[in-house]
Formats: sequence, C-alpha cells, structure tokens
Amino acid sequence: MSTLRDLAEEHTRLRPTDIDHLHRLAGEWQLLSDLSFADLLLWVPTDEDGTFCCVAQVRPTTAPTAYQDDQVGRTIGGPEVAHLEIAHRQGRIWREGDPVWYGDVPARHEAIPVRLRTTDGEAGEVIGVVGRDTNLSTARTPSQLELNYLTTADDLAQMISDGTFPPPRHPGETTSAPRVGDGLVRLDAGGKVTYASPNAQSAYRRLGHASLLVGEDLAVLHRRLAGDPLDGTDAGNAVLAALRGEGPPRREIEAKGATMLTRALPLMPAGVPIGALVLVRDITEVRRRDRALITKDATIREIHHRVKNNLQTVAALLRLQARRVAMPEARVALEESVRRVASIALVHETLSMSNDEAVEFDGIVDRVASAATEVAATEVAVRMRRSGSFGVLPAEIATSLVMVLNELLLNAVEHGFPNPPSEPDAPPAEVVVSVQRSRKKLHVTVADNGRGLPTDFDPERAGRLGLQIVRALVTGELRGTIELRAGAEAGTEAVLVVPLARG
Repeated sequence: MSTLRDLAEEHTRLRPTDIDHLHRLAGEWQLLSDLSFADLLLWVPTDEDGTFCCVAQVRPTTAPTAYQDDQVGRTIGGPEVAHLEIAHRQGRIWREGDPVWYGDVPARHEAIPVRLRTTDGEAGEVIGVVGRDTNLSTARTPSQLELNYLTTADDLAQMISDGTFPPPRHPGETTSAPRVGDGLVRLDAGGKVTYASPNAQSAYRRLGHASLLVGEDLAVLHRRLAGDPLDGTDAGNAVLAALRGEGPPRREIEAKGATMLTRALPLMPAGVPIGALVLVRDITEVRRRDRALITKDATIREIHHRVKNNLQTVAALLRLQARRVAMPEARVALEESVRRVASIALVHETLSMSNDEAVEFDGIVDRVASAATEVAATEVAVRMRRSGSFGVLPAEIATSLVMVLNELLLNAVEHGFPNPPSEPDAPPAEVVVSVQRSRKKLHVTVADNGRGLPTDFDPERAGRLGLQIVRALVTGELRGTIELRAGAEAGTEAVLVVPLARG
C-alpha cells in the first residue's frame, strides 16, 4: 500500500509543505471521524483535470463504516466528484445532495476543503478535500451526547476549511490519547462547561469532583482538584490558552490517587473563538504500572551494581592470592581468573547504568581489548583496533560474548607475538576485531598478523583452558559457531557466528 506522500507526489503537484500539512491532518482526524460518526477520506486533485485521488482514509470508532473496502489509492472522476469539485473550487463546505448508495449501504456525502494558512496567518489556497461520508443504515434520533459530538465536529470541519485545524504538534507528543470515547468536555467562550460526556464525568469523579461538571469554570476546577499546585496551574493554564485560540500541550492532573490526562483544543470556526474542546482520559492504571516499572528497573540496576561489586571483590581476593603463590603456573592461572572475572564485571557495570537488560557493547570490547594489551605476557607492543559496531546487545549475549572475546584477544597477543620480531622491517603487531551485524546474526572475526597457528594445531584437541572456555561458551551459551584458521596473509583468525534471536 502506497503512503500518503507517495500518492500525493505521484498524482499531484503539491508542495512539500502542503503534503506535510495533509500528514498532520491525517494524524489528528480520528477525532473528527469519531465526533462525526462518519468515514473521512482525504482527496487531492490529480494532474488530470476533473479527477481526484484518495490518499488517506479513517473509519469511526463510534459508528459503523460506510466503506467495507479500503479507498486509499482510488482515483475517480465525472459525476462522482461533483461535490469534491465544488468544495475545491469554491472553497466552502458542501452539504447539499441526496444520500448515495455503496452497495446496500446508504450514505450521506459532505465535502470539506483543506487549507494551509500562509506565513502571515491568512487562509491559503485549497490543497485537498476531506470527504465526510456517514453510514445512514442505523439512523435514529440523536441523543444529547450525539448532538454535542456533531456540533463540535461541525466546528472542527470549519476550522479545517479555515486552515486552523489541526493545531501545531508539540515535541514528543503522540496523537493516540485521549480519544473522544475516553471523555469529552465542551466549554463556552468564558471557560464554563456546557456539556460533559458520561466518561468525562466519571474521570473527574475519580479526582474528587462528585457534582455535575456543567456550569463549572474548568480552569478553576483543575487548579482546585490537583494534588500538586503546579500540575493544577499548568492544566488550568492549558484550558485558558485553548480559549484564546492556542493549541497547548497535554497536561496531567493527579489527585486522590487518580491521574487524568487532558488535552485542550480551541474551537474557533471562521476565526471566531467560541470556546474549547477538552478531551480527558483516566490513566491511573497506566501511571501505576509506569511507577512499578521504574521501581523494578531501579531494583535491577542495583542488583547489577552489587553483582559488579561482588565480582570485583572476588577478583581482588584472587589477585592477593596470586601474589602469595610461589608456583609460577599457579600464579598465571590465578591471574587469568582475575581477568575473566573482571571482564564479566564490566558487563554488569554497564547494565547497572542502563535502563533495560541491554548494553552498548562497543565500549566494553574497547576496554577489554585495552586491558588485554596491558596484562598479556609478551614484550611486544601490540596495537588493538575495532572495525564495525556491535551495537546494543542483550545481557544474556553480552556476558558470554565478552568472556569469549577476552580469551581470544589474550590468546592473539600472547601466542601470536611471543617475542619481538627478528626482521627490522616487519609490520607493526596488530590485532583487529571486525564485526558485521545483520538482523539475525553477529559475525565477529578476531585477526592478528602474528606468527600463526602451529602446523599440528587441532582446535578440537587443544588442551588450553582458555580455548576450552571459548568453545563451551560459543556452542553452549551463545548457540553459535567458532572457527580457528590461518589468516589470509599471515597470523591467525578466530571467526565467530552468534545468532541474535534467542529461544
């Protein structure tokens, strides 16, 4: 399915700013669809005279749809577009005409011109038309709620025609909540409530307002209800800003253990401020879960911090023991254990500063590589280099992978460069960690330009503890594969393939 931008660029000569405005409208028009109990179709005139292309569609959540089939991408002309032509050419809302039939569904046609206001605030030219098509198969006498919905929908439709709807979007805000069905409050020009839906009344009751909302000054009520005076002031000022014709950001009010999200929208058809529309949603349970997640995250980070401290204590004890051991082989074994424990502690240190169970792995690899050159038993100055990025890895992969890389890097330094080169023009000693990451796998190569593998080397029978640890971790914990081979020109390569998907 083509996107709005694709269709507009293919069929029209609209400017990028025009298409951006249509995008903003399509991001906000679920509100108008629900208030209208109608499908909305966004039509733009094509390069061919007398034809229109549908670039977006939304169905109401408050009523049955008039269209079972998707209309996006459809191009029509002739008598079918007469109402669109009038709205586009004359720049006015078209509401005349008899009902039309889509299969066995009767529907009422309306056409709303879409304008983008100029930089000096004047109404610009018509850049598209919103078709508002209402399914009449369930028509009945409207209730008070439905009448208020329809009246508000007509005001917003006029604002689309004026170029004042939708309001500017504030950074970081989404368009998913609150919705019409969550709770709707309509205010007059003085800020007094003229209508409140039952869901809105229930939301305010949870905040502690037991009486009816009609007749209340909503800005004053927000200041009075909020447990935090600052939240109440912000929510009250948002209502006042909407009454002045501005589009304020969403605000939350918390009181008596309940939390309510509010969004205030100005109502100013034909440029005349007549009041405001306030959408409200009870988000008490959402905020309770947010707080629980924050507490859980803090607890997990503290656990990682304590594990890191415990591992560092273990490493310190092993280091002290190594200093008191007389046997060189035992001292080397203990020092290797210190490095292994310290590499795991690096992962937990990173996790203790993260908000989730994932780590930015590049920094860990760089620190392990730097440590390998400092502690390796060799007299050669070896340069470490990383090519590519590991990105963010889950903790279950990172913990095992850092131990594997620690062993491979130490092996590359100690066994690849045991002695200084005999030739004066020999290339500088270097170990390169190369990584290629795809959606499902991680390909890692640890390559050195040292003396290479012995001619009789068999990785499956190698008795070194480090290689045994590497094979066990790669094939077991990481569920991957490892290959040790001679380098293309010199040295040794260790090639890892690690699946990123677990389970």
